[in-house]
Order: sequence, then C-alpha cells, then structure tokens
Amino acid sequence: MSGVLQLDSKAEHDSRQATFLGRACELAYLPAEVGPAEFQKQLGLEAELVSVENTQVYVGRNENAIVLAFRGSESFATIDGFRDWLLTNARNFLILPEGQLGTDFVAAGVGARFHSGFMSALADIWDPMFVVVDREFSRKERPVWVTGHSLGGAIALLCGWRLQQNFINVHQICTFGAPMIGNEIAAQAFVREFPNRIFRYVDAGDIVPKLPTVSLFSNSYAHCQREMVVGHAVDSSLVDKLKSLAQDTKDEISEAVQNSLWSEIRQGMPSHMMGNYLARLLK
Repeated sequence: MSGVLQLDSKAEHDSRQATFLGRACELAYLPAEVGPAEFQKQLGLEAELVSVENTQVYVGRNENAIVLAFRGSESFATIDGFRDWLLTNARNFLILPEGQLGTDFVAAGVGARFHSGFMSALADIWDPMFVVVDREFSRKERPVWVTGHSLGGAIALLCGWRLQQNFINVHQICTFGAPMIGNEIAAQAFVREFPNRIFRYVDAGDIVPKLPTVSLFSNSYAHCQREMVVGHAVDSSLVDKLKSLAQDTKDEISEAVQNSLWSEIRQGMPSHMMGNYLARLLK
C-alpha cells in the first residue's frame, strides 16, 4: 500500500485529499472492464461501476472510506451534449423537483430551485447506486466522500444532499470544474447542510463553472462554497470577448451570442479537462 494514495478523514482538507478524489474522478472515465483494477491499484479501493442511461458513478470502498466518483464531460463531443442545459434553456431548467426528489429536497427551503437536467441525471442512477452505498454503509459505518468532474460534479453535489436525507452521513463533497446546480436559496441551503465540507475546485481558465447562465448581465444561478481556485487568471482577451458579447445581452442569450460563447468554451476545454486539474494539484 506504500505507493497508493490514501484518504484521512481526521485531517483538514488539503491537496492530498483533493488529489485522491481528483484521481478517482479521472478513473471514473474508465470502462467497467478496466476501471475496478485501476481503482484498486491506484487508490486501494474495491470499486464497481453503476451505469444507467447517460449517468455513471464508480462506488469505491475499503475498510476506512466509501467514495462515490461521478463521471462527467471529458471531451468536445460529450460537453456538446449538455450545451442546452448550460446556455439555451438555463432559465426553464431551474425548477422545484417533484415526487420523491421533491420530498428529499424540501429541506432546502421555500424558494429553492434546482437544475432539472442535473436532477434527472441523479434520479436515473439513484436506486441502483443507493443499494450499493446503503449495503456498504450498513455493513460498516465509515466516512463517505462524494466527488465528480464537470457534469459529474453537479450530480455529486445533489447526490450528497440526497444521501444526507436518507441517513447516509456525507463526510465531504469535492468537485472539479462543476457548473452551478441551482439558485441562491439552494446554494445557501448546501452551505448550511455541509458547513466547511464542500470543496469546489475551479481552474481560473475554465469557463464551465461560470455556467449555467440566463444572460451575461444577470443570472438566476449561484454556486455553493467553498471555491478552491487553481491555475492562472483568465486571459484578458477572453474577458474582453465576454464583455463584448454582453453588450447586446439583457434577459436572454440570443442564438448568435450562444454560438460565440460556446466557441469560447470549447477553446477553453484544455483548462476544463480532469487531467489539467490533477496537474494543477500535483504542482
């Protein structure tokens, strides 16, 4: 085990914990045929992939921890798949969940609204994932860590909340390059529920964490704290570009502006990649 990264639930959050969880996010992109062996080799976790529709999570465990690592968007092809979630229909996606989801999130308070696309992704995978987590937690209670990159980070946050509501105490949530999941009331509810237990890693050159957005002047979405910035400041030319786009953007982003903004996001993909976040942490 000497060469294997390890988690220490008694220590304050630091780059070692972030590196462990970042590595889990990177391994989450591996297929079921090779992923479990790498989780064991690199992190000392026995892991299995739970996959439903387009949502995937590896549930890893050893005698000291349970780790949920949600797969996100790693390539141009997959990030294009949720462009509408981040730009086109951002206002319409902000909703109050219904059914069992609504019951689990009612404690967020009156006025809390969440991104329905991220909620739907969690709903798809919840039942088979919870069976695995509940089984392991019932066998032996130990710290539960929830992590994810990009879209996976958004789902990880929502999953952490729902686990808490189902009597699985979450030790820490750590995300990388994740978009916003809800409005300001929802974000504040997460701060109350997980005081000093949410760590949201953001590369300064990554635009995805600035999304979803309703317009370039104002936004109904907000982030959970605490933000951990890595990397260098955003290129000033990009900031100027966004300001230029915002001149004609009031209440809704036009299709022409969406195309221009999405082009900038795609160009910034190297900063969004999980490999980039790991490289920043290792420095």
